[in-house]
Amino acid sequence: MTPFLQFKPLYQERVWGGRALESFLGRKLPGNTPTGESWELVDRPEAQSIVASGPWAGQSLRQVMAGHAAEVMGPAWPAARPFPILVKWLDCRDRLSLQVHPPADLAAKLGGEPKTENWYFAHTDPGATVYAGLKAGVTRASFEQALAAGTVARCLERPAVRAGDSLLIPSGTMHAIDAGNLILEIQQNSDTTYRVYDWDRMGLDGQPRALHVAQSLACLEANTAPVPKLVRGPGVLAQGREFTIRQQARRAGETLAFARGQQARILSVVAGELEGGGRLRLGDNVLLPYAGEYSFSAKTDVTVLVTEDFSRA
Repeated sequence: MTPFLQFKPLYQERVWGGRALESFLGRKLPGNTPTGESWELVDRPEAQSIVASGPWAGQSLRQVMAGHAAEVMGPAWPAARPFPILVKWLDCRDRLSLQVHPPADLAAKLGGEPKTENWYFAHTDPGATVYAGLKAGVTRASFEQALAAGTVARCLERPAVRAGDSLLIPSGTMHAIDAGNLILEIQQNSDTTYRVYDWDRMGLDGQPRALHVAQSLACLEANTAPVPKLVRGPGVLAQGREFTIRQQARRAGETLAFARGQQARILSVVAGELEGGGRLRLGDNVLLPYAGEYSFSAKTDVTVLVTEDFSRA
């Protein structure tokens, strides 16, 4: 039987991070520095998830994919091809930089990778907001003027957010996560970020962080994505050519099942606990391979996100 795969988290120190992954998710974080990200599932040259338990324990996701691609992703998936999704927890105690990821038709020219991402807000402080998309009428010229004047925030939509909201950010969308948000981010396997403005902040080394103004402005000019809209479940939270995310809820004692040979999926627990080949708690993210059959029982009322349709990408 093909087991589900759970991985050891890769914690990332960030100037805007905090310790909420410890207080909210019950994790044990390293040291006492601001932890902004936990990479839960990643297959990149610079970062590899390590299987935490089971017959493939100790292997990297790349090793698993190289040796068992058909079992994990389906018979048509090339063994050398990276896993297409990256899953992160983000603890945003301070505002992130204003940034953009290159749209697909411009990424190669700029030497980067496209990154469409989805934010699921697991916890928000009162009054929490995000910046997502340009206001109507903002042009490259007016954006540059606002950037020079330090008033660029006025150019962006800034919706209020609350726990349970979800927001799809297509590649090319100018955005920034504001302070007071704990987010599960599910994204394309990419780490290309162009910072256009960092709120006059210093990095952890006491120096200004690098900006990528020319690339950001090129992305702004090329972007045709509409302004993102908040969605709440249950049901489909995000759908595109990169992935689909569905929110499902079960009451205590009810089951959640996935048949063998359909597609690979990622199961993320955002409330409650499940049991099935191991206990899954709030914050856990597991990979359900194509070749496996899985049945989970809700130990409490539970809410999960199911990410799928990425094996066709």
